[in-house]
Amino acid sequence: MPVKMLFKELLLLLMMMPLQHYTKTCGFVVYQNDKLFQSKTFTAKSDFSQKIISSKTDENEQDQSASVDMVFSPKYNQKEFQLYSYACVYWNLSAKDWDTYGCQKDKGTDGFLRCRCNHTTNFAVLMTFKKDYQYPKSLDILSNVGCALSITGLALTVIFQIVTRKVRKTSVTWVLVNLCISMLIFNLLFVFGIENSNKNLQTSDGDINNIDFDNNDIPRTDTINIPNPMCTAIAALLHYFLLVTFTWNALSAAQLYYLLIRTMKPLPRHFILFISLIGWGVPAIVVAITVGVIYSQNGNNPQWELDYRQEKICWLAIPEPNGVIKSPLLWSFIVPVTIILISNVVMFITISIKVLWKNNQNLTSTKKVSSMKKIVSTLSVAVVFGITWILAYLMLVNDDSIRIVFSYIFCLFNTTQGLQIFILYTVRTKIFQSEASKVLMLLSSIGRRKSLPSVTRPRLRVKMYNFLRSLPTLHERFRLLETSPSTEEITLSESDNAKESI
Repeated sequence: MPVKMLFKELLLLLMMMPLQHYTKTCGFVVYQNDKLFQSKTFTAKSDFSQKIISSKTDENEQDQSASVDMVFSPKYNQKEFQLYSYACVYWNLSAKDWDTYGCQKDKGTDGFLRCRCNHTTNFAVLMTFKKDYQYPKSLDILSNVGCALSITGLALTVIFQIVTRKVRKTSVTWVLVNLCISMLIFNLLFVFGIENSNKNLQTSDGDINNIDFDNNDIPRTDTINIPNPMCTAIAALLHYFLLVTFTWNALSAAQLYYLLIRTMKPLPRHFILFISLIGWGVPAIVVAITVGVIYSQNGNNPQWELDYRQEKICWLAIPEPNGVIKSPLLWSFIVPVTIILISNVVMFITISIKVLWKNNQNLTSTKKVSSMKKIVSTLSVAVVFGITWILAYLMLVNDDSIRIVFSYIFCLFNTTQGLQIFILYTVRTKIFQSEASKVLMLLSSIGRRKSLPSVTRPRLRVKMYNFLRSLPTLHERFRLLETSPSTEEITLSESDNAKESI
């Protein structure tokens, strides 16, 4: 019986039950666990104690004249679990499984669970609990602001890279666009889909009177959860696009290493097609294998989804302390991400030492790269390599105060990763700065044109000019009223000439 109860209460209640007057002997045995009663239909996954009551009245096992009324007083953590249903069963020796034949539930008003069976064998009450999950609150302000900035920066970066593709005919642009697209989709899914919609459902208070006493079907497990296929799909998509992001981080690091360290060798043929198949195909294979293996092992269980994702949020399930090795989170996410980060760190250090911070003695003092430019270049490489994700491992420390500090640092750097890419790879380019200056100049000219007072309309000015031309004596005095290029036109022409010279 998967429920904690006081043994003295149970024994006292059983001894107080009246027996038939023709019963000669009566014996009860309480098994402390269910090792001798391994069921094929009922699976216990919780940590509740499981006790079975065995009773016998005489030597005749086929005697059906004796009946037993049982009363159970379940003891469980009502803050964490709610009693959903239960079934009165006995152990069928021929079928070697639990059976409900001859047993039924009796409704009581005293808060006890009552069962009645018309025979004396090994009894149990199989209880099903609904876990009262403490769903997390919505994303905090820091996460929302950071993700919003990243989404905006990534969208602008993708648009800029596509619009200027004719000028930027390099494979590096293709890698950056795919990295930004995968990161953009992941951020959108994270903001709008990470929360489980089950948190908005109304939950009952676990009152025994709400249980259906006419239904005595054997449950499949001792815990029940409301299925949510949409949350499972969101978890799979988050799993996929985050793996895609890390894969493109690795491809970006490999490509940059190939171009900077092995500068004399050209890129192999069909390089773009090859890295595209790796960047989008390998994560899809990993996610498909993970979901397929979990479904094949637990497909008969309607709650197989929780072996893949959590119930509190739509993300991969956190393993139990004794199930880390078999956890999908370990093999389908932590292990590949750790391998990618280690390789990226090695290539980042190599590129920084041999290329970015290498002092060339042959260069003159005017051509030497400043320290600030080296720092910016190093940050640019670190962002596309995903180096800041190393902070996630620092959040595993046992000290709560240190963990909170690293959590805020991790949130600050990684939620704004899209904004960092936009600043380092879009805002700093000459093409973007040139186009942005044109837009700002146009907006400023429109604003100044609206702010200038219109003393005379164009037609009035033309009429006034013709009138003055008809008066020769006043012509020289009013020459300043002749039409001339406006201030805005002069400013725009000078700006265009300056840009052309640059």
